[in-house]
Amino acid sequence: MEAQSRVFRLSSPSPAKNPKFSLFQTHNSSYIPSNIQWVYLKTQFSLASLSSSPKKGSSSVKAVETETLSTPRNDSNATIRKKNLAVFVSGGGSNFRSIHEAAAQGTVHGEVVVLVTNKPDCGGADYARGRGIPVIVFPKPKNSDEGFSPEDLVAALRTYNVDFILLAGYLKLIPTKLIRAYPRSILNIHPSLLPAFGGKGYYGMKVHKAVIASGARYSGPTIHYVDEEYDTGRILAQRVVPVLANDTAEELAARVLHEEHKLYVEVAAALCEERIVWRDDGVPLIQNKENPNQYT
Repeated sequence: MEAQSRVFRLSSPSPAKNPKFSLFQTHNSSYIPSNIQWVYLKTQFSLASLSSSPKKGSSSVKAVETETLSTPRNDSNATIRKKNLAVFVSGGGSNFRSIHEAAAQGTVHGEVVVLVTNKPDCGGADYARGRGIPVIVFPKPKNSDEGFSPEDLVAALRTYNVDFILLAGYLKLIPTKLIRAYPRSILNIHPSLLPAFGGKGYYGMKVHKAVIASGARYSGPTIHYVDEEYDTGRILAQRVVPVLANDTAEELAARVLHEEHKLYVEVAAALCEERIVWRDDGVPLIQNKENPNQYT
């Protein structure tokens, strides 16, 4: 197994106070927005080939500063550093493929630099290997020498200079060590309108069967930040899908998945373009690209 090492840099957020919003970002741009208080914040491999510390000239933690500003931000991608993404999958990885294709086409101003999976033979992992994307196995399977511990995983992601982590059908609970290493930087997509039909045991077709059995008239995907529990992190984006009178779970799942692919690409684009805004009450919003004064 081979490894390619890269320098890691992580910006750690500092709390910012403003009557309306504050922003957590991971970039090095000197461009300063205003009117809002902003915080500026390939192949499988073995850990033996990775350095536990960043390369010379990099820093593991970069201090952040806050500053009160007076005009809305309207960056173009030319002024924003391209972001490095890690995607976690457990199955076919259709959302992963949508994000990877959007990044390749330039719709998402980022690059998938590593894939993490608990099932090394899954379709998502095969897709990654076929495109030269490194594959990490996590958590380590029982009775196997292959796979990483939580500490190994954090070290590996830092080596690949990962900015954001996107869970796309990953069925394992994210360890606390990783959540703390990437504050406000891990997203998950769930196939229902959270907080309904979420939590441990609610995944895949089980969700859609429960939605239909409940008599709910609407469902749809939710993208939320990851905390230490299943599906309880702050909601970032949702898309409503009607539940039809004679729906089967398979039919509903297909319509929800169609919206998942579109929504996750839109959110990944906003994330990489630094358009995620945090209200003082801790609710994340997406800044409209064309009109920075509008949020969703």
